[in-house]
Amino acid sequence: MYKNAFIQAFVVAGLIASAPFAQAAGNLVYCSEGSPAGFDPGLYTTGTDFDAGAETVFNRLSQFERGGTSVIPGLAEKWDISDDGLTYTFHLREGVKFHTTEYFKPSREFNADDVLFTFNRMLNKDDPFRKAYPTEFPYFTDMGMDKNIAKIEKVDEHTVRFTLNTVDAAFIQNMAMSFASIHSAEYAAQLLKAGKASDINQKPIGTGPFVFSRYQKDAQIRYKGNKEYWNPDDVKIDNLIFAINTDPSVRMQKLRAGECHVSVFPRPADLETLKKDPKLQMPEQAGFNVGYLAYNTEHKPFDKLEVRQAMDMAVNKQAIINAVYQGAGQVAVNGMPPTQWSYDDTIKDTPYNPEKAKELLKAAGVKEGTEITLWAMPVQRPYNPNAKLMAEMLQADWAKIGIKARIVSYEWGEYNKRAKAGEHDALLIGWTGDNGDPDNWLGVLYGCDSIGGNNYSRLCNKEFDALIKKAKAINDREERTVLYKQAQQLLKADVQNTPIAHSTVYQPMSTRVKDFKISPFGLSSFYGVSIE
Repeated sequence: MYKNAFIQAFVVAGLIASAPFAQAAGNLVYCSEGSPAGFDPGLYTTGTDFDAGAETVFNRLSQFERGGTSVIPGLAEKWDISDDGLTYTFHLREGVKFHTTEYFKPSREFNADDVLFTFNRMLNKDDPFRKAYPTEFPYFTDMGMDKNIAKIEKVDEHTVRFTLNTVDAAFIQNMAMSFASIHSAEYAAQLLKAGKASDINQKPIGTGPFVFSRYQKDAQIRYKGNKEYWNPDDVKIDNLIFAINTDPSVRMQKLRAGECHVSVFPRPADLETLKKDPKLQMPEQAGFNVGYLAYNTEHKPFDKLEVRQAMDMAVNKQAIINAVYQGAGQVAVNGMPPTQWSYDDTIKDTPYNPEKAKELLKAAGVKEGTEITLWAMPVQRPYNPNAKLMAEMLQADWAKIGIKARIVSYEWGEYNKRAKAGEHDALLIGWTGDNGDPDNWLGVLYGCDSIGGNNYSRLCNKEFDALIKKAKAINDREERTVLYKQAQQLLKADVQNTPIAHSTVYQPMSTRVKDFKISPFGLSSFYGVSIE
């Protein structure tokens, strides 16, 4: 017992997880920022969860090219779209094998039944597996796919047809997103029969480049390279280890010591030191992201527009950029980044004006000393390197206008769960684009269908919602752009959020790591990556 406890202590410290593997060729250690809530991609919306499941264990029908936003074939070799834009026929790749593990041995290869199981579980609340393991699918519902997919048909073993109710210009991009990862129907049936349906989220089975081995929360996740992967050139690592370290300074120390090969989310203060280290490389790119503050409009006093306007103009954004991002970010004006097509650059930010903010609060009947909760993320994200410091600065800004903000935080999985339930008053959160389409911002973050999902302000503006839904049902980009710009004007006027920053993304790694691509979507993918 003593010996086991001793070993476990070292594992939790991250020592066993990193040191031996960092020396072996073919083994790559990734210093990740947090523990995933689970491994079933359909249930989640954060990069921490997607990195651990969708980017390692699973594939989608379509997928994004490495390091880009273009869609390429995945488990579907090709697809046909009907002239009216309502029918998508996917021709599935043959010869694809599901993972063999100690808990599952497939008797057949990937086929149409797996696609039907994956999407019917999301579509149908009476699906037997979903009834056995009750879950929600936030991305699927936030994008209205639950309402827009009319039916899914198995044409034959390797052909599946999706029929939509209305045109969805981003459908193929959406199908390449993490939430659309394909599960094994045979494995699900085995779990259902054994009364262990929830194991689908803890013992994942997919067709992806890495096979799940084991997970120790707050310590490590281990995977093996998939020797039977349908695209063998993508598997160049024998063992992939996620060494979980929430402290950015610890991650960078491990990286510099050679105990991990790739890390994530360096502190801005560490960038110059890391850039000068001859054993490291530091690729960077403009972030396809936004860090923002969401006001819960179902909680007083944020149900009043004047209050939200006051809180917004009391935020000293430039001071936050200087202190939190330290040169690695730019002030955000809008609800999506300037690099997203259809961005409206005519929208101007409300100037910082605490005196006017006081007047607005007084006119709205908000008494000096009113208390609110301000939620701060417990982990670094690409769009916010230090939520705690940002919250403290917001707390000081709002104290100047008579608002007392009490800072609240939870473990990352709990934080997301409670936030989606609307427990917060004001919330620090953010987004990294998923598919390159404007709807992934305006619909997923601010649409009426996203309340209870990623619409943390819980505001439903019917006029705004009609515009974005109309735009989504049109294939012409110029027409869509006109509608999205109108929607952005309404979003700015509602002040349901205060956009704060777009950050620059840095990906520090060992010079031994070859062909790692920074994802514009904020994900960490290791297929195609090798280590010398």
